[in-house]
Amino acid sequence: MIKLRQTPVLIAVAGMLALGACATATPYQPAGLNGQRGGYAEQRLESNRFSVSFSGNSVTSRDQVEMSLLLRSAELTVENGYDWFATVTRATDRDTRFYTTPDPFYYDRYGPYWGPQWRFYQRGYWSTWDPYWGRDRDIRQVDRYEATAEIIMGRGPKPAGDPNAFDAREVISNLGSRVTRPVSK
Repeated sequence: MIKLRQTPVLIAVAGMLALGACATATPYQPAGLNGQRGGYAEQRLESNRFSVSFSGNSVTSRDQVEMSLLLRSAELTVENGYDWFATVTRATDRDTRFYTTPDPFYYDRYGPYWGPQWRFYQRGYWSTWDPYWGRDRDIRQVDRYEATAEIIMGRGPKPAGDPNAFDAREVISNLGSRVTRPVSK
């Protein structure tokens, strides 16, 4: 038998599970497809030079974003009739945001504003320090990654000894099954 005090906890857990089921990583697809914010994009700079990017959502890991960027670079290389590509520049950016929400399970028997506080004068104005600030809040960090690269493509065997050069077909073979694909409806 479920007690009345347990009911809010069960409702909150069920809600979190339902929301968690909706959150999925950005699939490997063109940016903006099916209303998705992330995905891959490219821009031709010269006949054998492209700028390629892949951006993920808050559930997409850094590894997934970087693998998707390399996979798109390899596919683009093969689509344009080349055998290998080399990254001229490559970067992964992290966008971090913090969100605070009230903690639904916090209970303060003295009221929401009771507790020790100190006021002090600093740099021309009065400040308040509260050792319990945030006790009734849930603070969540959300990271989003975007990887970008400028690539140059070539024919024949890849340049020996260049750590930035990749065999396009080998990259497709190794990473093709490891990226998150769109769910077909």
